[in-house]
Amino acid sequence: MKGTPAPLADYDEVTLKSRDTLFNEVSYLNDEEKRRLEEACAFANQAHKGQYRKSGEPYITHPIAVATEIATWGEDITTLMAAVLHDVIEDTDTSFSELESHFGSEVAQVVDGVSKLEKLAGKDFMELQAESFRKMLLAVVKDLRVLVVKLADRLHNMRTLDVMRPEKQKRIAKETLEIYAELANRIGMNPIYQELQDLSFKYLHPHRYDVISRALKGWREERGEMIEKVMRDFCLQLVAFNVEATVKGNEKNLYGIFKKMKEQNLDFSQVMDMYGFVFLVDNIPDSYRALGALHNLYKPKPGTFKDYIAIPKNNGFQSLQTTLISPFGLPIEVQIRTYEMDKLSEAGRSNVKLFRLRKTTSENTAGIRTKQWFENIKEFQEESDSAVEFYEDVKKDLFPDELYVFTPKGKIIVLPKNSTPVDFAYAIHTDIGHHCAGAKVNGVLVPLRYQLKSGDIVDIKTNPKSSPNPSWLSFVVSARARSAIRSKLKNMNREDAISLGEKLLQKVLVDVLPEDVIFSERLKDEYIEYLSEQHLTFEDVLYEVGMGKTLPIKIAMDIAELAGRCKGEEVKLSPITIAGSSSRKISFANCCHPIPGDAIKAVLVKNEGLIIHRAECPNLQKYPSENQLDATWEDLSTNKKFKVQIKIEARDTQGLLAQIVNYISSNQVNIEFVDMPSSEENGYDDHVNFVFGLEIQEGLPMLNNVIKSIEKIPQVISVTRK
Repeated sequence: MKGTPAPLADYDEVTLKSRDTLFNEVSYLNDEEKRRLEEACAFANQAHKGQYRKSGEPYITHPIAVATEIATWGEDITTLMAAVLHDVIEDTDTSFSELESHFGSEVAQVVDGVSKLEKLAGKDFMELQAESFRKMLLAVVKDLRVLVVKLADRLHNMRTLDVMRPEKQKRIAKETLEIYAELANRIGMNPIYQELQDLSFKYLHPHRYDVISRALKGWREERGEMIEKVMRDFCLQLVAFNVEATVKGNEKNLYGIFKKMKEQNLDFSQVMDMYGFVFLVDNIPDSYRALGALHNLYKPKPGTFKDYIAIPKNNGFQSLQTTLISPFGLPIEVQIRTYEMDKLSEAGRSNVKLFRLRKTTSENTAGIRTKQWFENIKEFQEESDSAVEFYEDVKKDLFPDELYVFTPKGKIIVLPKNSTPVDFAYAIHTDIGHHCAGAKVNGVLVPLRYQLKSGDIVDIKTNPKSSPNPSWLSFVVSARARSAIRSKLKNMNREDAISLGEKLLQKVLVDVLPEDVIFSERLKDEYIEYLSEQHLTFEDVLYEVGMGKTLPIKIAMDIAELAGRCKGEEVKLSPITIAGSSSRKISFANCCHPIPGDAIKAVLVKNEGLIIHRAECPNLQKYPSENQLDATWEDLSTNKKFKVQIKIEARDTQGLLAQIVNYISSNQVNIEFVDMPSSEENGYDDHVNFVFGLEIQEGLPMLNNVIKSIEKIPQVISVTRK
């Protein structure tokens, strides 16, 4: 093959074919670089001699395939050589120093960064995985090429996962979806991100993958003519407005469709925006002119416009996004961006070059944001007590949902969804977070646990004497805030922690017991005796509360139980276990109607005792975190019935109500009431809404059976729980 160096090893036929494919992809290298790459291939071939993959192929074909994938991204010779050699330290007798002497320190360090740690005595699988992950990410902070090789390695492994055992397939797929797909998204490798998602989906939910894949193929065939018609309309409109643009189709990936169906409780037929269009223009002003032209052609769907050009995403992605309603009634997602922005978001390049000299605004934006994220990684490492804690912090920080808020001077701060003023304060500066004493949002004082919304203007009030409260850990969502708070609390003086723990405990006890009981010598003696059985002192308990390791309500419930104020089998030590609840001290919230099987929280309310809410109930935000306690359900052997409400939307036909009642009754469920909202709330003249109040005895499984039964009625559009 022209331009391919002569083999420096006696390759077998299968390996030689893989090698030739690699050199066919690296035509952009010069002759000297190709010679060095061949040296790496020959070295790796000798190191892996006698090793085979599960498929029966020579093992060396895997690292060569990884390098071939990286070659399609146009990466440099160091990255390509490291890819070919990426398993020699981990899987052969080759040492770091040997690799360094043959290929230089840069290549050796990238290979070492990708290599997992050896199994260590006393370390379980999770600890070892977390340690290896920390080692890899800290190497990535120094050289992004480590992550490029790791992602290409994971991509090839996922493409060839069929030969693995089903349980191993699922474990690898879950890790890929949670970690490696999100890492690809974080550094702007969009095609790799979507392919890793789809491959993970294939092994985690094979049946759903096949069903959605077939349905999408049918949808594509059915809607082909309509898509062509919309494309023609778009092109004519842009010509009329004198906007030059390239238009290309953009189909939603399978996992994206599945995720939307799951999150919004939709059938495949209800997912409308499966196909979109990307418009590429020369410059930013043309982006906004194109947007005006398209909005003039088809009506935009309210609330769908997002300007990621003015406010880029965390990974540097820039585009205008809007959803248009076509004449066919089909929502169509539209993205408009410049050719340079598209090159970064769609070309599948690794963005390693973002750390080199680059001149355009969009590239600098992506590079700065990526670099900032890796700076955060270093902070997590410095403030984490263990590799497992670091691993969990990074996982939380990888979630893609974001919100955009502003400082009083107009600076944009990007935060994870559901962030609070405390998250905002730590995003500004660690010291601002540590001394946060209050917050105003849009000029109004709000609690520190208030959940911010995009567009909010946040003003943090600080006090030099203020310090992090352990309760903050129960509501902050950003990994940066969590790690900084834990680090500060970890260094708190023991006496200070005990003092804080005492204050927090007394505050909660006032809601549980009368003051004369709280401070009685009898109760104190009983509790100290109880603690001695647990090999604890009272100061140990206060210290744990002050450090945020134990919720004060847990200790309060223990003390209350000893005082005889919460007797009975219904209330046990934290986490609370709910069993039927005939106790006057426990009741169920009317706002969310929890039933057995729901994830629940117990809230301590003065003069009312414990109120059980569903864990996702928005009303939980009204209560301080120290008054909330995790709770679980016991297996119920009781005749107690639980109240629940469901909302049904359907097309109005004669006899519909009777049909729904029959389906509910067939599941041995009592109907308490039926409500029918006014016609104005239905949205459509031929639609009707019903709200049913039900009594459920067996909890969530029975409710799910009722919902599935009702969904079988042809006229029913949706069934949701209120």
